[in-house]
Amino acid sequence: MRVICAGHVNWDVTLHVDHLPEPDGEGRITDRSQSSGGSASNAAVALAGLDADPLVLGSVGRDDHGTMARRELAAAGVETLLVESDEPTAVKYLIVDENGDVAVLGNDGANEAFCASDLPVETLAEADHLHLTGQDPATAATLARDAATADVPVSFDPGRRLPYRDYSAVLSHADILFCNDREADHAEDSGLFDRVPTVVVKHGDCGATAHIDNQTVTNAGYPIESVDTAGAGDAFAAGYLLASTQGTDPERALAIANACGALAAQSPGAQTTLDWESVWELVDSEQSPETA
Repeated sequence: MRVICAGHVNWDVTLHVDHLPEPDGEGRITDRSQSSGGSASNAAVALAGLDADPLVLGSVGRDDHGTMARRELAAAGVETLLVESDEPTAVKYLIVDENGDVAVLGNDGANEAFCASDLPVETLAEADHLHLTGQDPATAATLARDAATADVPVSFDPGRRLPYRDYSAVLSHADILFCNDREADHAEDSGLFDRVPTVVVKHGDCGATAHIDNQTVTNAGYPIESVDTAGAGDAFAAGYLLASTQGTDPERALAIANACGALAAQSPGAQTTLDWESVWELVDSEQSPETA
């Protein structure tokens, strides 16, 4: 399955701390690591581990961080279409406490230097799905419109910036909207739910709910001990997309998505290389991946 993931490509610096300090407080760093990141990259890496064929559309700087991000994505089996910018590659500092909760510091850098026109028309037309993540609203809207014109299904996971940017034009072309509870409250209050046939709300360690036309489906998720929740939502989206587009019933698709998110939350860093064996072990040890 060919999935184009469009959005941010970052370089992540992850700091594990004993706690998230209050203002004027101090926390102790227990571990430090670096890797490529960004929602588009995270989703693509998860998709590649689940035997999909992802392509990342985004932008990076002409610097070492951009070079390293390219290399890590290639090593994970992800094809890239990355525009080079004079701005530096975006660097995000992910501060993770002992419960796996995350605070993020960062700059946008080169993140939104790419345009919809950087994706060749024929490349989009040959795709099975377009997955949009948080990015410039005008770019996202054009990509969504072009995909709809080419009969390519569109999903959108705008992330924490949903309340602060106008994505209404994107949602008018989207088939699936992913959001967490906080984002869902804003989307519902703004009437955005009415624009999308399927809205999937992620409840963290409490599972997820899918609103599909007039049907509501829930899955309670899995009792796990989170190590790092960064990127878990992107892994969730990858699992749901693959399951739902291959005919899996909605409840089963949510179970698969929650398993992917849970596995990501049990791994340090925002990018998790998933595999079907681990997913099925969590969902149903007797289920064969051929039916997903």
